[in-house]
Order: sequence, then C-alpha cells, then structure tokens
Amino acid sequence: MGGVKGTDVARLGLRVTIGATMIAHGVRHGRTLDGTARWFGSIGFRQPRLQAMASAAVETGAGVALIAGAGTPVAASAVVGTLAVAARSVHVPNGFFITKEGYEYVLNLSVASVALAALGPGDLSVDRLLGIHETLSPAKRAALAAGLGLGAAALQLAAFWRAPEPEPEPALAEG
Repeated sequence: MGGVKGTDVARLGLRVTIGATMIAHGVRHGRTLDGTARWFGSIGFRQPRLQAMASAAVETGAGVALIAGAGTPVAASAVVGTLAVAARSVHVPNGFFITKEGYEYVLNLSVASVALAALGPGDLSVDRLLGIHETLSPAKRAALAAGLGLGAAALQLAAFWRAPEPEPEPALAEG
C-alpha cells in the first residue's frame, strides 16, 4: 500500500524548519537593507550594500528552495555558505554558546542542512517530481552541500571581508 511515509514527513519537517528560518532572516535583511548594510560595514565587509542585498536574496532563495525540495543539495550549500560567513565574521570569536553570540546556532543549522542533503528531500519534493532526488549518493549530496557551501564562504570572505581592527584601549591618565 502506497502513501506518505513517516520519513518523508520528517524530511519535509526538516526542510520547512530550515527553509522558514532562512526566509525569515532573508526577509529581515531585505526589509532593513540600509541597516543591514551599515551592520555589514561595521563587521568588516567591503561593499556592504551589495553584501546586504546578496544576503537577503541568498537566504530567501535557499529557504524557498529547501521548503519546495528543489535542488536540495545546492540549496543546503547556500545555507552552509551563508552560515559559515556568519560564523567566521561574527560568531566564532565569541565562543560556542548563542547566549554570548557564539557559533552554536549557525553550527547546528549548518549540520542540519548537510544532513538534509544526505538524506535527500523525500517524496514530497520538487526534486522527486523531476526525478532528480536520487541522482547522487547520500555521501555525494552531503559532500556537495558542505564543500560548495564552505568553498563559496571562503571566496566571499577572501574577496569582501577583513576583520575589523580592535578598538584601541583608552590611554591611562598619568598622575
């Protein structure tokens, strides 16, 4: 007897959760583009308006693609890439825990995205409708998501980001 399998529902739940999270971030960046651009500039990005627009587009697009289950490994790589940039430029220096602006959140969302790529989008997906959901092995889908995402992040960081100089210590008054 056919029908929807529990694993397909679980994959859909993972896709919707990650995808909706990315859409929320992308829409927020797009709605506050000037503020997002100022923030990107303050954390060391050259061409901060371009970075803000790209962030809004990539986050929203990746989220929509994940929810639809369309190009799942590539959409997952966009999540990994976006969050690797965030980790390097903002979160890693603050340690692990998100309560101190650490990398806990971006790491978990990235690993979930790679796991989703490995699992595949399931039968409730555009990839399934197009017959491309199993063209690569799970290991190759995971490697594509992780490798393409990290590679794109490295290129973006190399081309557009420099760690801001630390604020100078106030001079001690002599006396």
